[in-house]
Amino acid sequence: MNAADGLPPLRDVIAAHGLNALKSLGQNFLLDLNLTGRIARAAGPLEGVTVIEVGPGPGGLTRALLSEGATRVIAIERDRRCIAALEEIAAHHPGRLEIIEGDALATDMAALASGRVKIVANLPYNIATPLLIGWLQAEPWPPFYESLTLMFQREVAERIVATPDDDAYGRLGVMAGWRTEAHILFDISPKAFTPPPKVTSSVVQMIPRRNPLPADLKAVERVTAAAFGQRRKMLRQSLKSLGTDPLPLLAAAGIPETARAEEIDVAGFVRLANGLANKTADAAS
Repeated sequence: MNAADGLPPLRDVIAAHGLNALKSLGQNFLLDLNLTGRIARAAGPLEGVTVIEVGPGPGGLTRALLSEGATRVIAIERDRRCIAALEEIAAHHPGRLEIIEGDALATDMAALASGRVKIVANLPYNIATPLLIGWLQAEPWPPFYESLTLMFQREVAERIVATPDDDAYGRLGVMAGWRTEAHILFDISPKAFTPPPKVTSSVVQMIPRRNPLPADLKAVERVTAAAFGQRRKMLRQSLKSLGTDPLPLLAAAGIPETARAEEIDVAGFVRLANGLANKTADAAS
């Protein structure tokens, strides 16, 4: 029996093309079209939108994005075995699906599309965090995309939305909280995937802040790397790796020298970053 979109069931597609999921590529295929439809709808109205999808595999989410009205989908797939299955979807939706065979980490996504862009993906687990960090580091800001609607391992999702005093709070939580509004939308059981992963997955949505607290990106990265690199130490000790006396930085930021990284909110890290940037500029002049 064909699916509601007139294409074969995903299990038949996988069997026809011999698409056993490869652990080396972080693949876990989501076969439930009700769930892929829920993810597509979570991205909001897609009419007039170009959606960039990373790791479409056999195309379950791709089909949902097209069925939910995406004007265009750009699917970036590294696994050559999946290309023929994606081409069948492209033939079913003429002119609406562009397939790029290649490594998403090496792809300039900002150059792929103009106009309204959303990124929606069931990310391969082994490249999910590096991809997200790249999107959060986009310059100029606000970025080229309107939103990120992405599936991660639950543990990574918790790190993205974490706030001070959460066990999961770290560099990723600071960066995501600084530049976006991030929320976990819903969880997906391992049983929904083929093969089932060992962990629960979560769909996270991030909306870029139009006007995040002003700070130099590199300075924020340096400060958070130093602070969380020795997260159990007091900041007066961990920030010494910045190569400058941390006590004036902490004082100027209004942060106690006995504080630890997990106690500092985004605004505090921004103040530290701005202090570091000013100190670096003064030293260079």
